Amino acid sequence: MAKVKKAYYCQNCGHESPKWLGRCPNCNEWNTFVEELVVPSANQGKPLVANASKKKPEAIQNVSSQKIQRLITSDNELNRVLGGGIVPGSLILLGGEPGIGKSTLLLQMALKNPMKVLYVSGEESEQQIKMRAERIGIENTECYILTETQTQKIFLHFEQLQPDLIIVDSIQTLHSQVIDSTPGSVSQIRESTADLIRLAKETSTPVFIIGHINKEGYIAGPKVLEHMVDTVLQFEGERNYNYRLLRSIKNRFGSTNELGIYEMQSTGLRGVDNPSEILLSEREEPLSGVSVSATIEGLRPILIEVQALVSSAAYGTPQRSSTGFDLRRLNMLLAVLEKRCGFRLSSKDVFLNIAGGIKVDDPAIDLAVVSAVLSSS
Repeated sequence: MAKVKKAYYCQNCGHESPKWLGRCPNCNEWNTFVEELVVPSANQGKPLVANASKKKPEAIQNVSSQKIQRLITSDNELNRVLGGGIVPGSLILLGGEPGIGKSTLLLQMALKNPMKVLYVSGEESEQQIKMRAERIGIENTECYILTETQTQKIFLHFEQLQPDLIIVDSIQTLHSQVIDSTPGSVSQIRESTADLIRLAKETSTPVFIIGHINKEGYIAGPKVLEHMVDTVLQFEGERNYNYRLLRSIKNRFGSTNELGIYEMQSTGLRGVDNPSEILLSEREEPLSGVSVSATIEGLRPILIEVQALVSSAAYGTPQRSSTGFDLRRLNMLLAVLEKRCGFRLSSKDVFLNIAGGIKVDDPAIDLAVVSAVLSSS
């Protein structure tokens, strides 16, 4: 019988300690250590796939320099954010709030592209996935659904099916026999991710994994999860809008400045080729407090609309509210207008909004913000 080992892991960074600590020495966070049981497995260290090739050290000048052929999907927004397509053997992590459309985005990719896809779900049954697939539209007959959470069984099905792409929904539901702890724990997430990385690299099969986020807006699990994967994508958007934004937080094979915009429809997500159509409101009559500015996301210029409302403060302390723009930067701009330009805004309520639900941190729109505020005042 394998010896059971007790260890304490930091839920924030994954640091291991033989005893409980109040403060993590690695990330300096308080009260993040939890106890977990670790049972070594006899299969640990063996190849995940039977036909996996044995790698040997090779001089860098002898390594083949041929260009890697990316997998181009029918989703132009996803291709743009990934840097031109999916790199074979890459592990891509997609995070976002519950109900934002993460599963819909990846299921739509599996149903719209002519490739053999293995969709592994640990959160929904086959019938539930079929209902969403019928709503989106089934165009790919080579999409296979597997409701399994044990990684070793998933790899057995992979050997039999030999798919071109794997989608895992979600990483928090997977568990490995190597670790004797509950799914979603720090050690289980780390071990399951390590198994998926080995599978992707040994077989050159791209793997998409969906990750949940916590109340702070970060991907749940240890921070090492984001360091282990090749690409980290963030799917975000306001619930009051039908538009979703796909950003790249980390990308080893492309730029992290690209932005993908989708419109949520009854039949799935539609890529928006012209973002200005959703970021600009069409009005015939001129209105005060509205200005239009140009910003750039990656290689794509975008026109955005800045809306401001300035009114006399009804109470003693004036209010400052900002949606889609940094509130501290707004306060700085108001202080500059008060100090250098002579505008009396200290007794005014100032409300600022970026139309379309987009978040902008480009300092180039400061002039548009100032123009909208002065126009409304």
